[in-house]
Amino acid sequence: MCVAGLRGRAGDIDLQVEDTRKPQNPYRVIILVGFSLLTAAAGCHRAPSPDVVATVNGKELLRSELERNYKNSVGDSPQQTSPEQADIARLNILDQMIDYEILQQRAAKLNLAASDEDVNAKLTEVKARYTQEEFDKHLKEMGVTLDDYKRELRRNLTSDKLLNKEIESKINITDGEISGYYTAHRADFNLIEPRYNIAQIVVTPHASPQAANANLQNNKASNDADARKKIQALYSKLESGDDFAGLAENYSEDPNTASNGGDMGFVFESALHENTTPDVYDAISKLKPGQFTPVLTVTQGSGGARRTVGYAIYKLISREAAGQRALNDPNVQQFLRQQLRSAHAQLLRTAFFEVMRSQAQVRNYFAEQILKKGAQ
Repeated sequence: MCVAGLRGRAGDIDLQVEDTRKPQNPYRVIILVGFSLLTAAAGCHRAPSPDVVATVNGKELLRSELERNYKNSVGDSPQQTSPEQADIARLNILDQMIDYEILQQRAAKLNLAASDEDVNAKLTEVKARYTQEEFDKHLKEMGVTLDDYKRELRRNLTSDKLLNKEIESKINITDGEISGYYTAHRADFNLIEPRYNIAQIVVTPHASPQAANANLQNNKASNDADARKKIQALYSKLESGDDFAGLAENYSEDPNTASNGGDMGFVFESALHENTTPDVYDAISKLKPGQFTPVLTVTQGSGGARRTVGYAIYKLISREAAGQRALNDPNVQQFLRQQLRSAHAQLLRTAFFEVMRSQAQVRNYFAEQILKKGAQ
């Protein structure tokens, strides 16, 4: 054992001192003892088990967790990746896992770990989007148990609490900053034409891994008849008062907007006219904020080559007329405050992660293994 080795080596030096009795250099004993301790300490450093891909301040990160995260990121995509591309993806994921562990340890030190009540409340909120059968299916598809899922919820909530304390709570956007930004970017608030803030729910009849993984339910229509049935069911839910954003998150098959409640952002009137069919443009232009269209057919191509690619429901969130937006416009104020706050938060987060990384003792065994293989 390492402890025995330490004592044995120190004992050898003690015997040597007794035999010499009068060492010419009294510091020689200290030097030898120090060298002996260093040598013994080096002997104590053991290679990790093959299951360990990294350590953060001594905490082991396991290969099984890395592989699970990798598989979740790849999903069911049929696209083949080379071993090199796969390992690059794993390195990036492991880097995120390391940062994540650093946050968890920092939060624990500050007593900011999420409580059981926090976790249970969040779990109840998440499960409200599903039936029990759908939720169980969702866990199975992710390859996790309920305990695994709750553990991940705890980590996410803990990270949020830490970042809120260390970053978000320290950001204060002043009226002077808002005024200064507006003055410097005044031209950006002069709209040369009307624009529409639109949300959408899209269902497609064609097979697509991206569409299948676009929504929280991993729900995908398999053919045209299935797509028509699904979009009509969603329209009925909207007419019954269901939340548009919630339905988009759970069922829309557009991978670019589903996670954001279907929000497409602002679209200028000319772009809306050019990029949609006349019936879609007419339906949206007649809406009042908060209203949604009937089910509309989405097509591509022109003339005899035009074909149906899906079905959609659009909601008008807001419409803005052309002209200069004044600084005292509430929408301008809100936009500027959000923009400035986001920029401040991004800067502080980047600096925070750099500082936390520099203070942590990190060993990336997976990266070392790749380098070692490359050198052979």
